[in-house]
Amino acid sequence: MVKSMYAAIAGLRSHQSKMDVISNNIANVNTWGYKSRSANFQDAMYQNVINSTAGNVNAGGTGGQNSSQLGYGVNVGSITTNFTTGSWGFTGDPLNCMINGNGFFIVGPMIADPTDGIASNNFATSGLSLSRVGIFSVDNNGYLIDDGRNYVYGFTQNADGTWDTDVLRPLQIPNDATGEQYKIQTYKIGTDGTITGITFDKEQITIGKLALAAVENPNGLEQSAGYLYSAGPNAGQITAVEGDYFLSNYLEMSNVELASDMASMITTQRGYQANSKIITVTDEMLEQLVNMKR
Repeated sequence: MVKSMYAAIAGLRSHQSKMDVISNNIANVNTWGYKSRSANFQDAMYQNVINSTAGNVNAGGTGGQNSSQLGYGVNVGSITTNFTTGSWGFTGDPLNCMINGNGFFIVGPMIADPTDGIASNNFATSGLSLSRVGIFSVDNNGYLIDDGRNYVYGFTQNADGTWDTDVLRPLQIPNDATGEQYKIQTYKIGTDGTITGITFDKEQITIGKLALAAVENPNGLEQSAGYLYSAGPNAGQITAVEGDYFLSNYLEMSNVELASDMASMITTQRGYQANSKIITVTDEMLEQLVNMKR
């Protein structure tokens, strides 16, 4: 009889976990670049009350018998992330940028030798992180950084004007002929990620090109606080490539579907309520059993 009690407890725990996921989605409905998550249930273990047997066609034999199984509730099988692109949020800041498609910005601390850079096909072990939020600015040293003070990595130009896509480097305003950094008045990010600046002398210079991190299995990434992702063991191959769907003056909005999450919250609440009712009913049955002898 108490098996129903334990099955209901498993149901309560699972529905509470799902409610935690839903509440996190709703809390981040206005968080730039947030990716909604969903909790997926799966059956808990089963006990064979009657084992299955095969039929015997010999003389005097009997037919087969199906197994009878008793379930022990439910578990949270997985929590998956929806990486579809969120809506466009216009900001009017030319150094705000979003990726209108798959991929991630590459950000992180300063590397030991920014001139040599990091191989673009082997940066996953370099300590750099991935991000979907392009709130960029320029610091006092002329480096492009995000709002978490992480340096933004990308590609620089070769002497012949082509892009060196084999190496990732932190993007920085170049120096002029006198060895001084250009003084930039306005910035622009093209759809291919090329960052250009207009100096106070009305000269256009190229700062660099944003790199796009292509991830084989985005759900294998592990997220930390502040919308940064790191490469998990199951993320697969991660490579820095050129992209052609960057949008300047925009930031990616959360992809939370509020109506869907509100509906899920209602069904989750009812599921929790039903499981708590099972515990109450089971308790009443046990009480009746204990009070049989009076």
